[in-house]
Amino acid sequence: MTKLSGGKPPFPTCNFTSLELWLHCLKRLKSRALFACFCLAVLLPIASDALAQTTAPSQTDTQQWNDVQLSVPITKDIDFNILGTLRLGRNISRPVDERVGAGATFRIGKYLVVEPNYLHIGMQPFEGRRVWENRLSLPTTVRFQRGKFRFSDRNLFEKRLRQPGIDATRYRNRLRIDHPVGPDKWKLSLAVADEVFYDWSVNDWVRNRYALGISKVLNPNVTLDIYYLRQNDGRSVPGDLHVIGTIWRIKL
Repeated sequence: MTKLSGGKPPFPTCNFTSLELWLHCLKRLKSRALFACFCLAVLLPIASDALAQTTAPSQTDTQQWNDVQLSVPITKDIDFNILGTLRLGRNISRPVDERVGAGATFRIGKYLVVEPNYLHIGMQPFEGRRVWENRLSLPTTVRFQRGKFRFSDRNLFEKRLRQPGIDATRYRNRLRIDHPVGPDKWKLSLAVADEVFYDWSVNDWVRNRYALGISKVLNPNVTLDIYYLRQNDGRSVPGDLHVIGTIWRIKL
């Protein structure tokens, strides 16, 4: 080996044979590989959980709505009503909205119906979010008929007392048109409807719903509605919904 003037080699001498050098390198690589695997095993679950928690909830959803309305006649023109609702969401995988309440129906003359009611509502619109609401509603509906077409124009004011969240007052207007289908003995009709929402907490029209369905009189005391509803709402989460729904109207 070439030496410098001082008699020392230019690099430190190594006493490893070739085999020993390879074994030494392999041990070092093995220890580093084990350390890297350990870091991945520890950090990947933490990163995945953090990513899941920070992912924004989806703005769209597919839901199933199930409503039951029980009516108990008090007089010829007044009914006492018991209301219940169960809504399945997150692509119809779990309950996201449960409602129970009571109200009354007042038939005033031939064309006007007033139905004040109260609802207690629990909502879980997406994972990690739960809202309780007490809602007071005053729907007033004008109904009339032209030929075989039946029209109903509902104007509804509601006060929403929410926890957590701010309280809000909304106005809702729904126009519905029904037309019988098939022979009279079928007691079947086709219905279309459109409803718009105005929210005074944001001073804006915030929601639109349109629906298409059928209504079937099963017997003098039971009527079943089956419908598809599309909701567009850029403020709620989720706000854009595809809904398959049923309404059971039962007179006791």
